[in-house]
Amino acid sequence: MTNMLFGRILVATDGSEKNRAALDEGINIAHACGSVIYAVYVIDTGTFSSMSGDIPLGDTYRVFQAEAEQAFTRIKSLAGDVKVETLILEGHPAAEIVKFAKAKKIDLIVIGTQGKKGLERLLLGSVAEEIIRSAPCKVLVVK
Repeated sequence: MTNMLFGRILVATDGSEKNRAALDEGINIAHACGSVIYAVYVIDTGTFSSMSGDIPLGDTYRVFQAEAEQAFTRIKSLAGDVKVETLILEGHPAAEIVKFAKAKKIDLIVIGTQGKKGLERLLLGSVAEEIIRSAPCKVLVVK
């Protein structure tokens, strides 16, 4: 018999090693509760507006998509028999994660305290804080 305390878990990933603890925790909870994991990678379109005009946007976008696919492959390999659905979102990370959580009636959002640094940043402490304030459900922040 499974415990459906958290039937739908959103795990936000940015593909970084710093995000690994959050992935592991989300997967562990999903195993214990018999949950579905929604792995979400947000392409922060705000980074495009601050980029040099010398960098083709299409190339940058493809890099983000490839990174998301790598992160999703990793999550699926770690998840074992847990059902994982993946989705790439675009926009402001916190807003997109919260909007997705509302639309999918997510029971728990699992996020890391910080992600990448510099131009490629996707999940930062400020994003985690914004998600905590705006989320329609429980949020687990993993260090």
